[in-house]
Amino acid sequence: MDIRFESREVLKDKPQGALGFGKYYTDYMFIADYDKDQGGWHDARIVPFGPIEMDPASMVLHYAQETFEGLKAYRTKDGKIQLFRPEKNAQRFANSNARLSMPAVPEDLFIGAIEELVKVEKDWVPAKEGESLYIRPYMFASEAAVGVHPAVSYKFMIILSPVGAYYPEGMAPVKIWVEDEYVRAAPGGTGFTKCGGNYAGSLKAQEKAEEHGYTQVLWLDGVHRKYVEEVGSMNVMFLIDGEIWTAPTEGTVLPGVTRDSILQIVRSLGYPVHEEHLAVDDLMAAARDGRLQEAFGTGTAAVISPIGELCYKGEKAVINNFETGKLTQQLYDTLTGIQWGDVEDPYGWTRTVCEA
Repeated sequence: MDIRFESREVLKDKPQGALGFGKYYTDYMFIADYDKDQGGWHDARIVPFGPIEMDPASMVLHYAQETFEGLKAYRTKDGKIQLFRPEKNAQRFANSNARLSMPAVPEDLFIGAIEELVKVEKDWVPAKEGESLYIRPYMFASEAAVGVHPAVSYKFMIILSPVGAYYPEGMAPVKIWVEDEYVRAAPGGTGFTKCGGNYAGSLKAQEKAEEHGYTQVLWLDGVHRKYVEEVGSMNVMFLIDGEIWTAPTEGTVLPGVTRDSILQIVRSLGYPVHEEHLAVDDLMAAARDGRLQEAFGTGTAAVISPIGELCYKGEKAVINNFETGKLTQQLYDTLTGIQWGDVEDPYGWTRTVCEA
């Protein structure tokens, strides 16, 4: 699909100092429209970043047909801008859309639009260590109608944001609250998708965790309130007796791109991996007995976030003396090294967009 370009007269000043996460946005954004009666996707364009006009009856505002993705562009030391496994994001985006009765964005359109926008905005890709250009593709129902049915028109958009660390703690361990009152997902629901409703429904538990002095929530399964699933905006893994445990992706856990990458790396390092249900009582027992050696979350935004403490029903378990574990640090260094082009990519995960 041809992409039309509309230039802006004055470019923004690039941010100086600490970037934070999601605070700044680049000069341009991508938009494409979908209309069922016009044959599908059309009018792909890169336009100046700014407000969009929406009908008050746009169906996304009433029935929440909305999906999104998250990935990053990285500036390498040898002068390249590269992506990390964008085809995995394209596939997950298609799966999310299918669950919400939304049309698929073809993989060539998804990746092609990202590459073209990143090329235009290559000067926004940060050069400092640990910084990158966050890419947010998303799609929503734009049809103006009040009535519960799949919309016939949609917008697919991409915005870009230069970012630093997702958590203020950076690679320092975080404290996690094990949530046993609220539920994130249940079998047959939308837990495996990246849709806004999943995150809106998690906010009350997040507030609860923060009130108790914890950074994030560890969710339990929605049926038994017994098995560990994921941590807020991340998948979660535990090193117990020298073996990795993480929840299976059976419909209630997001199939994370970082999760998949880390599992491939730990297997290559010789660690046994259990993608199995792990009871929170067994997890806490392992912590009491000293068998829980390390714990960490994985996700595009934070990459890897070490967990230093769990709190479940008033019991607190400190992990690895509240220090970043050796394996956790090794995985972070390996994955970020591949992403920034500092170490060899034996998996073929990176994709060069352009020369910086």
